[in-house]
Amino acid sequence: MRKLRILYVASEINPFLQVSEVAEFLRKLPQAMQEKGMEIRILIPRFGSINERKNRLHEVVRLSGINITVGDDEKPLIIKVASIPTAKLQVYFLDNEDYFNRKYVFLDKEGSFYDDNDERTIFFCKGVLETVKKLGWAPDIVHCTDWMTALIPLYLKTTYKNDPVFKDTKSVFTVYNNTFEHKFDEDIIEKAKSMDVSDENLANLRSADFEGFIKIGCQYADAVVRANEESNEKLSKLLNEIAANTIEASIEDDNVTETYFNLYTELVPE
Repeated sequence: MRKLRILYVASEINPFLQVSEVAEFLRKLPQAMQEKGMEIRILIPRFGSINERKNRLHEVVRLSGINITVGDDEKPLIIKVASIPTAKLQVYFLDNEDYFNRKYVFLDKEGSFYDDNDERTIFFCKGVLETVKKLGWAPDIVHCTDWMTALIPLYLKTTYKNDPVFKDTKSVFTVYNNTFEHKFDEDIIEKAKSMDVSDENLANLRSADFEGFIKIGCQYADAVVRANEESNEKLSKLLNEIAANTIEASIEDDNVTETYFNLYTELVPE
């Protein structure tokens, strides 16, 4: 059996950054899959709270220098890398001074949600796929974790569907209860557009809120995973309505890594 290639995409991972339970789980799952013989890559944003010196991040010059379009703007993408000290795993960090050079992650020091978190998300999702293209590493599965990664399954099914690196790639979208109440501006649709992405493709994002991101992730992913046993009622209803291929994989479950292993091998049979 050939090695499955799994790309993990998330907004946080221990030991570099922990905002929610996602960080610890993302630390454990890729290592478990690597130990089962899979080939792993991990990409997260380089939020300003990640100490570069302490964590020994360094720029990967050959991967940096791409410009990412967000609406009418083009922003330079810088790629950095570091290793998880206790595992043979490398983490790639996507950076941009305008979006990530802040002391805080999603909320400012007053606790207010950043107005441009939509742009940061769009930049990150587009940047992930361009980085992997530049790596020339064709993933069998892109495992998208939490709302900040929700646009990646859409781009895989549209902009990148004929790209040699992604033409056979499947996507998994794991949904957590990391909800927010903020509503973005209506121009989120224009900002999120990319080649071969129409207004119709982005219809589920028109609500410009947390639910919009979850809906669009569920719409385009090949499999959706509910990670919390006690999903809030609204989120549970939303997942039941929109996600055709949903499985439960509680991070509290001792067999959760087996659940994901089985899912990956079902999505990409030999």
